Amino acid sequence: MLLFKLFGRQTFGINVLKIKEIIPYHTMNTLPGSHAAVIGIAQLRGQPFPVIDLAKAMNMSFNSSTEDLQTCPIIISEFNRSLQGFLVKNVDQIISLDWGAIQPPPSTAGRFNYITGVINRENTIIEVVDVERVLNEVAPPKDSTGRGIDLTTEELDALRKKLVLIVDDSALARKQILQTLAMIGIEPLIAKDGKEALDYLHSLQLEGRRVDLIVSDIEMPEMDGYTLTREIRKDEDLSSVYILLHTSLAGAVSQEYAATSGANAALTKFVTEELADAVLLGLSDAREE
Repeated sequence: MLLFKLFGRQTFGINVLKIKEIIPYHTMNTLPGSHAAVIGIAQLRGQPFPVIDLAKAMNMSFNSSTEDLQTCPIIISEFNRSLQGFLVKNVDQIISLDWGAIQPPPSTAGRFNYITGVINRENTIIEVVDVERVLNEVAPPKDSTGRGIDLTTEELDALRKKLVLIVDDSALARKQILQTLAMIGIEPLIAKDGKEALDYLHSLQLEGRRVDLIVSDIEMPEMDGYTLTREIRKDEDLSSVYILLHTSLAGAVSQEYAATSGANAALTKFVTEELADAVLLGLSDAREE
């Protein structure tokens, strides 16, 4: 986890696996018509990317002058298949932690709308930024609707009988996945983290029910997607469930870790048609088993 500050004493964090590098602030071209939090366009080895004032994007009141910005670093990250830079006040350090140490954020308004979890470490509260939500508001993807999925009436009827579980701590991601699955006739069950999902699966077992497929995020409070996958594989009654890890991590990273944890497949967020195709493939594989 990369720790940093925006202003004041509050510490924030972003998964270090999503960080490409950190560069100093420099003068950059502005982007007409962009969100107020986008301060300009920079380049990384010839690839342009927007630079976002993270404090402003999270609706945190702070007025900065151009001189103030001169000492601010820019965290270059890769989320959902794109590069972006986040302007912060300073970068503190990188720490190692278990995702189980991350707790759900308080259910209050304000900046907690942009927080996916909190960590209490050495008497310091660290707030984990919901980068997906920030990006969706500041620099939304140009195409999130997909091409549409052509299915027969019989196929849709069969899919409506499937039991699919979505596991994601991001309200935005859950909404996007729900919309995608609705295109193929699936109304899924929902859990907000791995622990809640595992409890849900066990309660379904008691009812004599079993899910056909799980679409799970990786980075979540309480229990991450890798741990959830390993726990499912250890359960004799659940071990054969098809698991698709759906993550904002870069493809190569997610594929490698997914295979190690025992997931059937991994997919980088968020392309509607790719998710729909992956779910259809997973349900097809599950049916053949």
